[in-house]
Amino acid sequence: MSTAGEDELLRSPRKDQVDWFDQVGWRWRFGWGPHAVRRLAPVSDVVVVVDVLRFTTAVDVAMAAGALVFPYRWNDGTAADYATEQGAVLASKTLGPSDGSPWSLSPASLASIPAGTRLVLPSPNGSALCFGAAEAGATAVFAACLRNASAVAAAAARAAGTDGVVGVVAAGERWNGPTGPLRPALEDLLGAGAVLAAADDASSLSPEARSARAAFAAEADDLGATIASCGSGIELAERGGVDDLAWASAHDVSAVAPRLDSPNFVDAS
Repeated sequence: MSTAGEDELLRSPRKDQVDWFDQVGWRWRFGWGPHAVRRLAPVSDVVVVVDVLRFTTAVDVAMAAGALVFPYRWNDGTAADYATEQGAVLASKTLGPSDGSPWSLSPASLASIPAGTRLVLPSPNGSALCFGAAEAGATAVFAACLRNASAVAAAAARAAGTDGVVGVVAAGERWNGPTGPLRPALEDLLGAGAVLAAADDASSLSPEARSARAAFAAEADDLGATIASCGSGIELAERGGVDDLAWASAHDVSAVAPRLDSPNFVDAS
């Protein structure tokens, strides 16, 4: 049994100590959710956030259509005021068009968004992780999904430079509501694995990153069926988002590399 002092050491290693969970020595690293952002962003030059169902897929689809995307970390009453400040339209909270907005987090709804549209996308998960990574010290933050995995991997490698570190973070979901504990989500593991499969140096992947890449490789031939039949896919379909599954499971069909350039994403491809 560990002592109180040992427990404190595990939680908060001294700055002159190597943290076992920083994956030191590897260029490409992998972790899950907010805690991975807190661990990896301060020691990474670049952080790639993956939230396949649906935030980062929505960002990719909207930007590919020519929209200017403003992420917002809260999905509450303040989002409307923020959209007004940005001269933008606020995406609906629901799957389909409603609340006076023709757009939502549904990638299927964003496929026809007119070029030049200024769109605020609220997301307490993927968006919050992107801002959190920037605030924690990452020089560059990208939003990746299956659709743009290789494009983002290439842009992240360029941004990191020859000797830089890239931390890939799978957003995951939550058990028992938005404040519950992290639920690892298969679709985000596959999206992160797709980014890592396109890394510029396969020998520089940490063991954690190699495992994510292996998960993607195991399912790469049938991503649509895999995502549609996993827990998150079934949940989304039953909530009316069945059309989004095809958009989210398409691999490397987009050349967009969304990089957070606060307050909006820019294409760094």
